[in-house]
Amino acid sequence: MYKVFINEKRLILSSEPQDSPKTLNYDGSHSFDFAIDLLENTASQGLNIYLDNVEELWADFRNYFKNVEAAGGVVINPENKILFIHRLGKWDLPKGKIEKGESREVAAVREVEEECGISNLQLKDFLNATYHIYTERDGKKILKTTYWFHMLYSGKETPKPQIEEGINEVSWKNEAEIETVIIPSTFQNIKLILADFKSKCK
Repeated sequence: MYKVFINEKRLILSSEPQDSPKTLNYDGSHSFDFAIDLLENTASQGLNIYLDNVEELWADFRNYFKNVEAAGGVVINPENKILFIHRLGKWDLPKGKIEKGESREVAAVREVEEECGISNLQLKDFLNATYHIYTERDGKKILKTTYWFHMLYSGKETPKPQIEEGINEVSWKNEAEIETVIIPSTFQNIKLILADFKSKCK
């Protein structure tokens, strides 16, 4: 099963029907046209497209879009706090595009260091990938895949936001602050990866 967000609304691609506001048996690429139109231009909050062979469905879906890959981290300090960035009115986890010839792991560490102004991160395990669709200025639809890694930080540096990337704050948050500050003001994909992290690493 794959969960893709369009305008913060959930598109589920699966091998059998799921609990969703609307379900659709896959019938070619026009199913994707319908999904995008529904989730971008109506009040519908979700759609499930299903096909017995979900990997075939996923391959068709990926081929329908221009693909962009990014990587980032869930960074933990000795106080068991998680590092967040604040940009454009939303809390987020540090991440960025993978450069040509760069591995996912190297990109994840580089982006966290650049966006948060810290160094000497210890890379742990791969957590999961998240997916969302956005529109470029020329109208082209982009499927962005972000690969997330668990990281540890034990240094003494004070995090500094990468202002030129629109980041205005970097902050360590404890579990209570995540529930009261982060969750109400973050993206659905970030909620997913935080839940994954909590189930796998705590």
